[in-house]
Amino acid sequence: MGLRVTFPRARTVSVVDDPEPALQPGEVRVRTLYSGISAGTELTAYRGTSPHVTKHWDAQSRLFADGAAEAAFPVTTLGYEEVGEVVEVADADAPVAIGDRVWGTWGHRTSAVLRSQDAAARTLPADADPRVGIFSHIGAVALNAVIDADIHVGEWVAVFGLGVPGQLVAQLARLNGARVIVVDGIASRRELALRLGAEKALDPSSPVAETIRELTGGRGADVAIEISGNARALHEAIRSVAYNSRVVAAGFLQGDAVGLRMGEEFHHNRVQLVCSQISGSGPSVSHRWDRYRLNSTVIGLAASGRVDALSLISSTVALDDVADVYRMLDDNPRDALQVVIDMRGAR
Repeated sequence: MGLRVTFPRARTVSVVDDPEPALQPGEVRVRTLYSGISAGTELTAYRGTSPHVTKHWDAQSRLFADGAAEAAFPVTTLGYEEVGEVVEVADADAPVAIGDRVWGTWGHRTSAVLRSQDAAARTLPADADPRVGIFSHIGAVALNAVIDADIHVGEWVAVFGLGVPGQLVAQLARLNGARVIVVDGIASRRELALRLGAEKALDPSSPVAETIRELTGGRGADVAIEISGNARALHEAIRSVAYNSRVVAAGFLQGDAVGLRMGEEFHHNRVQLVCSQISGSGPSVSHRWDRYRLNSTVIGLAASGRVDALSLISSTVALDDVADVYRMLDDNPRDALQVVIDMRGAR
């Protein structure tokens, strides 16, 4: 019997028994080593603000409707940042071996059963720190936003929000040849982004759009990526870009977008507003960039050190302490960035 994290109701965390099924042919079992907490998406479920909790998502019409939600409490499927070790294989000729470390998405669980072919395609290099494996999904979110931004060498890119995905966006934009300006209200996050290569860091309490125009010779940023999920940040991102330029909205905004005034710079500067969301890639690249390519590209960059993911880990906690972690992220998230659950000591 394994364990998994659930939300039985809003702002309540339980660690419950999780049955471990017998392996079928073509399957392997992995024991989770580490699981990363998403301080953005998971907190919307924890607080009960996610539309997947408050409304019903019709997959056929692709519309939200009022009524019973498919993921209303209890929320039993949590987490999408996992790395584990193969401990059992069903077939003698399996393409992975016991001891191989595998990245993927199977939730805050102490173990999971995977298809052996899927596990083989997600094996970490033997010399890589296993913790880089937890960044496969959140890194794909960041990379997808950068691809949607269509960045060119030498362009100025403004990144609004320096949580984990924003920090990764800033690094990936630099790899694309951009000069990166970052915006966040937490000084330690601005300092980290500068250490990881951003050219300029701004406090949102300052005149952000005006400063960005000064830095770019009066033109404005060539593209802005908003990845904090804050409507006022999205509005400032729109104000910050040059005429006829693009803003990528990658943050998971909740409720009404208070502070977003579309009749101002958006309208008068012909700003293109593009949604970036991990369910797919932009139409111009979707035939080349599927989810697996996004995931595996980020893992390759992190494992090789071209993207510094490990510096984003702010704390590591035991599974027994996970309820306290969610309370901290809800009440006082300023001191946290990537929180990691160490599953190795859990039964």
